[in-house]
Amino acid sequence: MKKVLTIAGSDCSGGAGIQADLKTFSSFGTFGMSVITSIVAENTFRVIEIQDIRVDMVEKQLIAIFEDIVPDAVKIGMLPSKEIMKCVADFLKKNDAKNIVIDPVMYAKNGSALMDIENIDTLIKEIIPLAYVLTPNIPEAEEIAKMKINNQEDMKEAAIKIHQMGCKNVLVKGGHSNEDVACDILYDGKEFYKFCVEKIDTKNTHGTGCTYSSAIASNLALGKKIEDALKISKDYITNAIKYSLDIGKGHGPTNHFYKFFK
Repeated sequence: MKKVLTIAGSDCSGGAGIQADLKTFSSFGTFGMSVITSIVAENTFRVIEIQDIRVDMVEKQLIAIFEDIVPDAVKIGMLPSKEIMKCVADFLKKNDAKNIVIDPVMYAKNGSALMDIENIDTLIKEIIPLAYVLTPNIPEAEEIAKMKINNQEDMKEAAIKIHQMGCKNVLVKGGHSNEDVACDILYDGKEFYKFCVEKIDTKNTHGTGCTYSSAIASNLALGKKIEDALKISKDYITNAIKYSLDIGKGHGPTNHFYKFFK
């Protein structure tokens, strides 16, 4: 069985963070493991409080995983501090981690900050170069590329700028665009590839970024090539949103197990 590690925050409501990641790993038949970077007291409509994990405890979790069950892919989500970013980056480089998929989480679905924007330079210097695939949404890509994105040409320009920061592949996600079609644009340093679907009219999109990036990591662990991994993952997140769960008072979660329970 292929093994996939998530390094991210914990969402006690179960819709995002490591909870969404682990559900996604299981849906693809991979063995999921987690390193928790932060405890987020949140639900479908608000973030109450965030408590970061001590840096030494983050490192000890990483040691526990890699000395026993080496992952075939790594998904990185919420990295709330410069110190945690440096710890994770140093460890993964030292241990030659493979198939690293990074979702540069900055905001919760309700807009609450999950990363201090002052840490963006550390993210660019320490974390982005680790990525086999980086998966920013439009607001995140704007922060990283330091430009405004209004259309698909802007998405391509941002992807080029971000690719120059050292990652192998950049997937700028178009779900936040004003268009009726959600187009994600992949740039591999040479060519652009588009993955488009019609937008689904629902408010239940809590954890979509976590789920999408975890699906990509799962498929890379399973040996899929990048373009195939993205096609499969795009189909998965689209259906997870289509069959999303109308629970909670705010943005409900996606349905990670729609294949089994619709």
